[in-house]
Amino acid sequence: MSTAQASKNCITLKGSAQIIVEYLKYGINSILFQRGIYPAENFSTSQQYGLTILMSKDEKIITFLQNVLTQTEEWLSKNMTNKISMVITNAHTKEVLECWEFKMQAELGDGKDSSGDLMKTTSSKELARIQNEIRDVMRQISATVSYLPLLDCICAFDVMIHTLENTEIPKEWDETGEVSIQNAQAVKLRSFSTGLHKVETVVNYKMTS
Repeated sequence: MSTAQASKNCITLKGSAQIIVEYLKYGINSILFQRGIYPAENFSTSQQYGLTILMSKDEKIITFLQNVLTQTEEWLSKNMTNKISMVITNAHTKEVLECWEFKMQAELGDGKDSSGDLMKTTSSKELARIQNEIRDVMRQISATVSYLPLLDCICAFDVMIHTLENTEIPKEWDETGEVSIQNAQAVKLRSFSTGLHKVETVVNYKMTS
């Protein structure tokens, strides 16, 4: 294999962060649709990972997610964050009903540089394999509506980035504590790996009597 071909199949930390943030964008939008947080007419279809995914058309949501995910990508490329939480609350009482956790664990890469020396900060895992793994997770997100309790109230959502200590937070952002759910149950979905980060998706939800 030539050096040019080798570099084509070489994922850097920045590339790994981009893949994960793309998954978060489609995953969060899919959750917003599947859980009925906004009316179905507020979404349009998009093709990704060989699936049809519904994406919000609301400019406020698009801008909000873009800001959060741009910051996530920057911190993740430097391994300064290890979890993103999407929190769904009752819009009136502010009670937390669901919390989707996307946990990112740094992994040592397996890439080699042009001299053949092992480089720990790159991965040679094929993008098609990663996207197949992500597709399996996205299918599971779509299937959660079959067992998650019905959200029969007006709901709101927020996204929190969990940073490592001493991370400089943008001035316009708020710092918040941990989220707690009464009578919580958790379901762990499949994980996927870029070769540099392993991503686990877990949904915590309030058990209804």
